[in-house]
Amino acid sequence: MMRLHRRTVPGLALAALAALALGAAPAPAQQLPIASRTLANGLEVIVIENHALPIVTVELDVRNGAFTETPEFDGLSHLYEHMFFKANRTIPSQERYLERATELGLVWNGTTLEERVNYFATVGVDSLAPALQFMEDAIRFPLFAQGELERERPVVLGEFDRQEASPFFYLLRDVARALYGPDYFSRKNVIGDRAVIAAATREQMRAIQQRYYVPSNTALILAGDVTPQRGFELAEQMFGDWPHGADPFATGVPDPPPLTRSQAVIVEKPVGSVSLLIQWNGPSVARDPAATYAADVFSNVLRNPTSRWFKRLVDGGLAFEVDLNYYTLNHVGPISVLAQTTPDKLLALERTIFEEIRQFADSTYFTDAQLAAARNQIAVQGAYEREQSSNFAHTVGFWWAVAGLDYYLGYRRNMQAVTRSDLAAYARRYLVGKPSVVGVLISPQARAALRLTPEALLPPGVVP
Repeated sequence: MMRLHRRTVPGLALAALAALALGAAPAPAQQLPIASRTLANGLEVIVIENHALPIVTVELDVRNGAFTETPEFDGLSHLYEHMFFKANRTIPSQERYLERATELGLVWNGTTLEERVNYFATVGVDSLAPALQFMEDAIRFPLFAQGELERERPVVLGEFDRQEASPFFYLLRDVARALYGPDYFSRKNVIGDRAVIAAATREQMRAIQQRYYVPSNTALILAGDVTPQRGFELAEQMFGDWPHGADPFATGVPDPPPLTRSQAVIVEKPVGSVSLLIQWNGPSVARDPAATYAADVFSNVLRNPTSRWFKRLVDGGLAFEVDLNYYTLNHVGPISVLAQTTPDKLLALERTIFEEIRQFADSTYFTDAQLAAARNQIAVQGAYEREQSSNFAHTVGFWWAVAGLDYYLGYRRNMQAVTRSDLAAYARRYLVGKPSVVGVLISPQARAALRLTPEALLPPGVVP
């Protein structure tokens, strides 16, 4: 399965974007039962000890995904994820793969994002060793059988069809194309290109494997009823002879080009309400980690019903719901404002949003009480995520891939140090007066009644 941060159901869009900022927030560093060790071949092994239940989640995280994809590979990281669960050197077919998974009692899946692909299986602790062998065979020795590849392409295209069934898909796609530009779009387009997926070859699958599926670009996470000593011993036993491999990023991965001017796009679909999406290029977690801590706190302050932002936009009747969210990525995560309203309030809503954004540069826009509440909200969400070992493994794996384990372990300390001045500085650097892409999802009838043009949606002061 592919998990996108760009959800496709309009009614859930705000909740989905908010979940990125909340649900992906790193947990506090205090009392985290996390131990890590890097094997000689470069594989980082992370053990999350939790003896509440006699189960263990085995997860493999790979720094792969859309950010590695030039246009001819657009969407193939996701197709590769599907091919992981197929025949390999030990298991001759997908049918036998499923039989073996049943024998071990595995609950398994995988996800693809912009900068991480993961594979995970939860198993009874007595089956941990064979489950590790099962995963090692899958990651090291895939066969990419032609027949299985041909059967899997339509499955992935079916997910594409489900995405396209939602009007919101087109708004997100068109805004992203404008934000990143046509030459870079494939590196942010997790769902991929239909034609590329339909024509994918075994040779392309093998090229992905040989470049990215090496131990120095992979983390093995064991979460659950296992001690660090046992976990490290099993990891060495099962994965220790996996050849190191070349650095897949020795030549680097480009960042998206800067957005030099504001743009606007209008998507016409048969919808009732109007969706307004505004995006900016936000921080890179590698180059400006301090801004990412401020960004998380900033978004949580605005979600508080006591915030000036919420009161003016939602309580003031301009929007049904509104959210500002930053999505943490290494290669520049987007900052998004997403709101829903009625056609007659669209232009007033957009104008008011930009009026409020101009005030973000003033540290008095926020109160100390709101800042403290935001910190607490992030901490509570982090504790909630740790209740289930499997979800905790996914969270740690995400942060390992995009920011590194040290970032995750230091998150609480750095987030708690954020001040109101830091929030204002973040806003000045990435939001206030910066070029943006404004997108609107609206019905043809409502657009005609408003005589809405892209030029009318450009931020104040922008000359068409």
